[in-house]
Amino acid sequence: MLNRVILMGRLVSDPELKTTNSGLSVTSFRIAVDRSYVKSGEERKADFIDIVAWRNQAEFICKYFGKGAMIAVEGQLQSRTYQAKDGTNRYVVEVVVDNVSFTGERRNDNSGYQQQQYGGSQYGSQPSYQNQNYGRAPQQPAQSFQQQPASYQNGSDSDFQEVPLDDDLPF
Repeated sequence: MLNRVILMGRLVSDPELKTTNSGLSVTSFRIAVDRSYVKSGEERKADFIDIVAWRNQAEFICKYFGKGAMIAVEGQLQSRTYQAKDGTNRYVVEVVVDNVSFTGERRNDNSGYQQQQYGGSQYGSQPSYQNQNYGRAPQQPAQSFQQQPASYQNGSDSDFQEVPLDDDLPF
């Protein structure tokens, strides 16, 4: 069986670090995730997803993320029921975080968030917290991409060759 969720969205409010009676760090927050399909003439809609992070992930999120920040989370979908203070039974579905990543934004000195510009010297210095690397190659700073000239950007087509249309396609 498989239960994996990967989401990228913006925090709806500042995450608040709490501690359980047994001393575990926990935070819960909500992210807004845009839907990919937009009907013509309508605005893009978003889904609001509840997220829970424990221990180191909770501390990391509260330290580096705030309201409006873009965040990428990976985890498991869990459901639970509880009894509210008014005595009614509530049913909740939430994502329990395993991995957290930045998505290209960085907090500025005024504790606000700004869009990271490609080629900025800060790009490679952003911290991230992930339990596992899953075989991904480490990211290079974006400034190294600017130093490599790309012929398609300057209008040269010498790197391309024409494909004959009468050949059979392999699929």
